[in-house]
Amino acid sequence: QVQLVESGGGSVQAGGSLSLSCSASGETFTNYAMGWFRQAPGKEREFLAAIDWSGGNSDYADSVQGRFFISRDNREHVINLRMVSLKPEDTAVYYCAADRFPALFGVAVRRAARDYDYWGPGTQVTVSS
Repeated sequence: QVQLVESGGGSVQAGGSLSLSCSASGETFTNYAMGWFRQAPGKEREFLAAIDWSGGNSDYADSVQGRFFISRDNREHVINLRMVSLKPEDTAVYYCAADRFPALFGVAVRRAARDYDYWGPGTQVTVSS
C-alpha cells in the first residue's frame, strides 16, 4: 500500500502561481506512476497530469498544458505540481494518486481516475478574480 498526503494548497489571485506537493510512504515509490487530479463542487474528478515511475514521461490535460508542470523526486518520495497563470476556474480540491499497473497495459501513464489505486485526502486551491 501507499499513503499519500498533499500539501501546498491555498488562495491566490488570478494570474498567480502555486506549487503543490504530495508525499508518499509505504510501498516502493518507483513501483507507481503518479497523477494529479482535481474536483470542483458539482463536477466530476478531472485528470490534470501524470508522470511515470522514472520521471521521464509525463502527460497533461489540454486544460492545463503549458500552465501546470508535474515532477517527481524518487529519493524524497515526492511529486510536485507547479501551477502558473492560474484562473478562477482552477479552483478545486486537488488530489494526488498512485497507479500501480500502467506498464501492464503497455503505457507509461494513464488518465482515468478509476485506474489509480491510492489517493491522498486532497488540498484546496482557490483562485480569486
